[in-house]
Amino acid sequence: MSREAPHGAGSSVLPPGSGRDDRGRLTIGGCAVGELLRAVGTPAVLVEEDALRDAARAYVRAFPSPDARPSVYFASKAFPCPAVIRVFAQEGLGCDVASAGELAIALAGGMAPERILMHGNAKTDEELSAALVAGVGLIVVDSLDELDRLDRLVRERQAVLLRVNPAVAAPTHAAMATGHEGSKFGLSPAHLQIAIDRTQRHPLLRLEGLHAHVGSQITELEPFAGAVEALAGLGRFATYDLGGGLGARYTPEQPEPPGVQAYAQRLLDAARRHLPPEARILVEPGRSLVARSAVTVYTVVSVKRAARTFVSVDGGMGDNLEPMLYQTPFAPLVLDAERPLERCDVVGRHCETGDRLVEGAMLASPRVGDALVVPVTGAYCYSTSNNYNGACRPPVLLCSGGRARIVVRRETTADLLARSCDVPVGPEMLAQGVATWQ
Repeated sequence: MSREAPHGAGSSVLPPGSGRDDRGRLTIGGCAVGELLRAVGTPAVLVEEDALRDAARAYVRAFPSPDARPSVYFASKAFPCPAVIRVFAQEGLGCDVASAGELAIALAGGMAPERILMHGNAKTDEELSAALVAGVGLIVVDSLDELDRLDRLVRERQAVLLRVNPAVAAPTHAAMATGHEGSKFGLSPAHLQIAIDRTQRHPLLRLEGLHAHVGSQITELEPFAGAVEALAGLGRFATYDLGGGLGARYTPEQPEPPGVQAYAQRLLDAARRHLPPEARILVEPGRSLVARSAVTVYTVVSVKRAARTFVSVDGGMGDNLEPMLYQTPFAPLVLDAERPLERCDVVGRHCETGDRLVEGAMLASPRVGDALVVPVTGAYCYSTSNNYNGACRPPVLLCSGGRARIVVRRETTADLLARSCDVPVGPEMLAQGVATWQ
């Protein structure tokens, strides 16, 4: 059998600043991973803070802002954590949110309200009210029904964008495509002009421009340019939000996706050709800002060697739904081990046959008690974590300069039971409304 490379099969997709200390131990943000695990246990999500900052700075350089307002908005659904958002706020990014919950998280992370953009295809009265009260900078209107709600709720001047369905089919997983004709997102051509007319006539709503987003985990640049062309014939506006969607590399075998500079050049070149020269260009990166910044570390609980080798870990679909939802591949490695390589299926602890994190992974012959490191878990793993089988969600640690701090504590069984109650639904509740009793 071949030997595992000193840094492991997945080392090329580890956070950019990861390395080995003088004892040969894997480090993230200068912190020895094994030492952190002894302190906090597994599963655990380790985030390299410098990787977040470097990614943010690359975007700010690529999409310079002509004034104090941001041109780059972090798509917070990718990693809705106050500590992560605080880093991006410090680096000059704005933030987009798609719910009242994400709005609260962004505000808790220190993001200034005027640097927040509110998204969503089904915003409720409560969510729109929360955005208006907070004073968010932009609300992206997704439907005529939403304009009806804003008309009832708005009390002060509010800038809005209208989300357009650009009818651009992006080469990505079907569940990640958002700009094709069958998408639930955006205004149809038939409704767009109605929305433009209504918004321009409204005394309090200020139409800033248009928004389009074609999907996520896109590794080709042409679909982004196609969205720009689709917006060009819809009128002249002060602002065009071109969404996000730039993909990430999950395994060493995958080709490197276009870099931020190439992405920016393609978008801005298309904007110069098709959009008004004075127009403001906004983008909303998510995955490409955070994916490679984090690893999730598990403990091997059992190894079954039969027709296949099953390596069972103490996590799974409770903390990483990407393989199950989108067939996202990952490249795990056994922490600080150099042994003969063995082909393994890494499976989770949940009572589902589909709870498979990686099929056919080449691992340094795993043993019970080994730590298993899964790189590129910074995007959508934390945000889709759940309590299936009563699992407690893992902690998040921010690592930098050889020091780590817990920014999300490990969930406990007490947390699982905290919302259990026995409240009769009687006349008083019916009279006062459910919000009073939440």
